[in-house]
Amino acid sequence: MSGTPQKFILSLAMLLTGGALIGWIYGSAERGFMIAALISLIWNVRHLLAFVTAIRTGNFDLFRDGDGIWQQIYSRFNYERERADRYKSRHRQLLKEVRKSTDAMPDGALILDENNEILICNRAAKALAGLKPKKDRGRRVDNILRDPGLAKLLRSNNYAHEIEMPSPVQEKQWLSCRLVPYGANQKLLFIRDVTERMQMSKMRRDFVANASHELRSPLTVISGYLDTLADDANVPAEWAQPMAQMKVQANRMNTIVAELLELSRLENAGMADFESIVDVADIIKTTSKRFESSNPSINLACKIDKNVRLKGSGSEIESLVTNLLSNAYRHVAEDGNIKIAWFSDSGGASLIVEDDGIGIDPEHLPRLTERFFRVDRGRSRDAGGIGLGLAIVKHILSRHAATLDIVSEPGTGSRFQCRFTAQRVVT
Repeated sequence: MSGTPQKFILSLAMLLTGGALIGWIYGSAERGFMIAALISLIWNVRHLLAFVTAIRTGNFDLFRDGDGIWQQIYSRFNYERERADRYKSRHRQLLKEVRKSTDAMPDGALILDENNEILICNRAAKALAGLKPKKDRGRRVDNILRDPGLAKLLRSNNYAHEIEMPSPVQEKQWLSCRLVPYGANQKLLFIRDVTERMQMSKMRRDFVANASHELRSPLTVISGYLDTLADDANVPAEWAQPMAQMKVQANRMNTIVAELLELSRLENAGMADFESIVDVADIIKTTSKRFESSNPSINLACKIDKNVRLKGSGSEIESLVTNLLSNAYRHVAEDGNIKIAWFSDSGGASLIVEDDGIGIDPEHLPRLTERFFRVDRGRSRDAGGIGLGLAIVKHILSRHAATLDIVSEPGTGSRFQCRFTAQRVVT
């Protein structure tokens, strides 16, 4: 039979016609047609079975030579198979290169599916997290790396947040984890060794805490002598102004030391589960009166829900309110306006402090909660700011599982909103 489909059809038609003709000669054209069709069917079924066997065994000798329809089928099959083999080889090579590239990375990388199960991990992930690919592939990563921060990160799918966790492999090692979206319903988990960074941060905190403690005693002595001299009638009059300036600077240094000690305590404390119920409305009322008495020309408006309370630390919430109001008072005009609000909503509760002061350029907003950061250093220094208040606010909110949102524009004022989760709110 011919090799092209058209010739095969023609040959089949001729076979069937010849069978019918022979059958007609012998008295039954239908019987002759059926016998010819049966012969064609048996021939093709035999070749079909042989082709299936050849696919299974890989021996295509029966189909290599000739130009029949089955040789043509084999030729097409062989072409597609070779093309698929080329694609497989290329994909294997690409996968090999990807594995080599990821294994060369100093950071650990894990590909997770939509259920946070491990699909692939690189060499660094094995070393940093103690993973065993054959055993751990297909397991949930949070069942292997048991850390509350990592579990929360995986649940939230927060791709902008980074968490630190102790290493499951080495006792004094610290790791940072960050998620990156990857593919369809997949994600990349990057793991980095941040032990040196954590050690440097701890050394800095310890130094600040120790230096602050050491400064407290001499400052107390200096302030005591200045108070004594200020009340001494025998001190010459020309020393009155210099001594007053020294007293102001001594008080300023005492404030810096006190805030540094407070910040160091908050940084080292981490998050805590507070059981006490805090009357936030009473704290706001008391703190507001204190600011109003010392700054009577500034209008302070309060909108407080007395029925909303908070699980937390009363002293820290008082420090939070004090620092937010102090920041607002420093940046409004003498006849400016400040609003403070405390209320609950469906998501929890909010504390808002808003002013109509000088405002802040958007470029400075991400750095406002850094320690010692001041937008206008000259103005803040004259007004008494040292750049620690909002850093303290950030750490207090972190300890209470709360967030800080800042909205500000130059010339229109600033708005600081502290959002507490519903689990912390008591109504």
